[in-house]
Amino acid sequence: MNIAFSPCPNDTFVFHAWVHGLIPGAPELNVTYADIDLTNHWAADVAGPEVMKISYAALPWVLNDYALIPCGGALGRGCGPLVLTKSEQVDPASLSGKRIAVPSERSTAYLLFRLWVAQKIPGGVGEIVVMPFHEIMPAVRDGRIDAGLVIHEARFTYPNYGLNLVADMGSWWEEDTGLPIPLGAIIARRHLDLKAIENWTRASVQYAWAHPEQSQAYVAGHAQEMAPEVTKQHIELYVNEFTENLGQDGYAAVEALLGRAAEEGLVPAFDLSLLR
Repeated sequence: MNIAFSPCPNDTFVFHAWVHGLIPGAPELNVTYADIDLTNHWAADVAGPEVMKISYAALPWVLNDYALIPCGGALGRGCGPLVLTKSEQVDPASLSGKRIAVPSERSTAYLLFRLWVAQKIPGGVGEIVVMPFHEIMPAVRDGRIDAGLVIHEARFTYPNYGLNLVADMGSWWEEDTGLPIPLGAIIARRHLDLKAIENWTRASVQYAWAHPEQSQAYVAGHAQEMAPEVTKQHIELYVNEFTENLGQDGYAAVEALLGRAAEEGLVPAFDLSLLR
């Protein structure tokens, strides 16, 4: 079975057991490691992998062909994207008309950012520039961009770049809705045995928690230059109860995010019932 997910610690931690043949009855996986901006677009391609990790924000484009698997993904609290700037002026209004780097225009981070901007910055920001997430902080630090929307381990490392926090999109979302933040979703083509994929994915999550030492080398091998303590923080933040089971709060969060985004014209209109 072909699967695509990112090399980030939460994904490699979650899928380690399945990738290494440790889940009884699960098919062998042919893994492609790819940034979520790539998988978001692959999901809309007829030749996309059978299973993949995409942003929840990309679901409206693909739900006719792919189903949401209610485990293995990333939702949570206290784990939202951050808006960073080099400037010491961190009032949101200071971003009016400015150039902002984002990791994808089909990302939850981007939807949260646009919904936040609509509420907090009259007149909006200026040019939106899409770039790989690992390039954003250096670009802000070097003055090539006015501010950046960052994800993943940047939550822990941005002070190393001399950057300042303008706003935490997750904190804003949680205060505004009371719901967790829907970040990354696992999807599978609808013609497959979706219940089996759900069971294998959940078993892989549970194996990872039961045997965390077994995945360390695999996770570290794909974590590039991430320090071990940052890797540990990353996993603890993004692999949680919602990774094992989306549950009612998880579904409510996804429906709230995508419903609001559709109302704002940020995503295509779609049938919300396709989420379940």
